[in-house]
Amino acid sequence: MLSIGKVAPDFTLPDQNGVLHTLSDYHGRKVILYFYPRDNTAGCTKQACNFKALMPQFSEKGAVILGVSKDSVASHKRFEEQHGLPFTLLSDEEKTVIQAYDVWKEKKNYGKVSMGVVRTTYLIDENGIIVRAYDKVKAADNPAQMLEELETLDIIERLDK
Repeated sequence: MLSIGKVAPDFTLPDQNGVLHTLSDYHGRKVILYFYPRDNTAGCTKQACNFKALMPQFSEKGAVILGVSKDSVASHKRFEEQHGLPFTLLSDEEKTVIQAYDVWKEKKNYGKVSMGVVRTTYLIDENGIIVRAYDKVKAADNPAQMLEELETLDIIERLDK
């Protein structure tokens, strides 16, 4: 996992519609960058749907949500359509960004060891700095947790002024 206070590595990836997105394009906005193992699995669906449910509050705070997995553009499109997801899903089939953000790890599942994406969420500020980082997050709770983090940052920013 990358450290808080570091510049978030820039990247360019295609979204569920094949449109390229570059992290630096979001300069000036807070970005919730979440990495998840796979489209249409129970935990990943719960996490995405909970981000969807809180989308008005994230939008109100000017935050952008970017979900990243190694699934294909076509898989992301089906996932988006099936669940009506109102945010961007990025396809990293080559695992370039997944590795740059240090979320490709050894995992144990029912005694079997394999490599995979460890569910991780980064909150990146308007200047491209990682201000919060969580690994092994609970899928269902992560969206509310990130909304709380945004609210805390808003309070801190107001106090600093």
